[in-house]
Amino acid sequence: MEMTATKATFSKYRAYKDSGEYWMGEIPDHWEIKKLKHFFHEKKKVTNPDLNCGSISYGKVVFKDDEKIPESTKASYQEVLAGEFLINPLNLNYDLVSLRIGLSEINVVVSSGYIVLKNSIDINKSYFNYLLHRYDVAYMKLLGSGVRQTINFNHISNSLLAFPPIEEQTAIANFLDDKTAKIDRAIAQKEKMIVLLKERKQIIIQDLVTGKKVWNPGQNAWTEPAEVKHSGVEWIGEIPEGWEMKRLRFIGTTQNGISAGAEYFGEGYPFVSYSDVYKNIELPVSVDGLAKSTDEDQQNYSVKEGDIFFTRTSETIEEIGFSSTCLKTIEKATFAGFLIRFRPKDKFLDPTFSKYYFSSKLHRAFFVKEMNLVIRASLSQELLKKLPVLLPPLAEQKTIAKHIETQSAKIDKTIALQEKQIEKLKELKSTLIDSAVTGKIKVNSFK
Repeated sequence: MEMTATKATFSKYRAYKDSGEYWMGEIPDHWEIKKLKHFFHEKKKVTNPDLNCGSISYGKVVFKDDEKIPESTKASYQEVLAGEFLINPLNLNYDLVSLRIGLSEINVVVSSGYIVLKNSIDINKSYFNYLLHRYDVAYMKLLGSGVRQTINFNHISNSLLAFPPIEEQTAIANFLDDKTAKIDRAIAQKEKMIVLLKERKQIIIQDLVTGKKVWNPGQNAWTEPAEVKHSGVEWIGEIPEGWEMKRLRFIGTTQNGISAGAEYFGEGYPFVSYSDVYKNIELPVSVDGLAKSTDEDQQNYSVKEGDIFFTRTSETIEEIGFSSTCLKTIEKATFAGFLIRFRPKDKFLDPTFSKYYFSSKLHRAFFVKEMNLVIRASLSQELLKKLPVLLPPLAEQKTIAKHIETQSAKIDKTIALQEKQIEKLKELKSTLIDSAVTGKIKVNSFK
């Protein structure tokens, strides 16, 4: 479904006129232009505590969890019924991405800060749902005033909107319902493929770093190991013969990150933060953080090739123990107190193997189970030192790492292609809606 091919299949109207609004441009000559207040009026507040709570999310009115809303708060909420339009007019400058106008398909009560619109004249509501989405993105978010950039009905009441004949509204709405549904299905299929590709990548990593698959020269393939032994750790199970299992304390040293006051940060030398580790299995070569570290700091809290950093403290147990491996020394760098550095001894771990091994799902069982014994969500060096580590021979580690890198690159390339196609489909959908609701393409009839 190519955008250029799709646009080429549609004709134009015979004559156009200026709409008076830059975001609509020219519209068909026989279409009318009316102010928003001629189509809609603001619904007077009606309370209805018997209805479920709702809100608007990316252009759709959805249910909210009533249990999180106090009864006293819900009693102040206003009613929005199916067939009415809901607008979130709050904090426009905080969110320039999600859609803030939607045609409700459900009966709910929403915050009294929202605007509820009812149509004053006969319209095709589906057409106006598409038109108002376009109005929202291209124009409404520029309105409002004050630090929180919040608007009311008066801010939008005089906005100009296209008004095709009702039969054309219906044809356009039916056309867009059909076309956007097909595009959405294509996007969903590609998103599902991306999920499967990512799962496939994780399976490859997991199988190789845990010894479920090993390189078999005789078969020139990765197969199950011919000989295995028990690791001695229940959640690890059997491992290939020739692999070792050692506690982390025996293969390297650990160090908590630097703790300092606020005046220490913001300028100076590179500083590895919690987010650098939590978001990346490979430590970025260039980090954004800066700290006024001394020569002694840079010695004690250095960041060298082969170092592995673990997240040490967080609000939840589930965010503890994530790792990132340094593949290139960052000169003069130090690291945050929210992290623990593990520095392996020579000849124990290949850095690229470490990157995949310590970021695999294998260790989540250890951290989640053991952290339940800790009063606060904070990982100690002593607990980290108890972590069982599987150690294939160093040459085998390098073979494993190389294969994972090769396969990951292929999968990542396919994922990037799917993501690019998704972006094109989203652009096509946006262009199609914009072109149809403003008359740039002619929709004669569509059933």
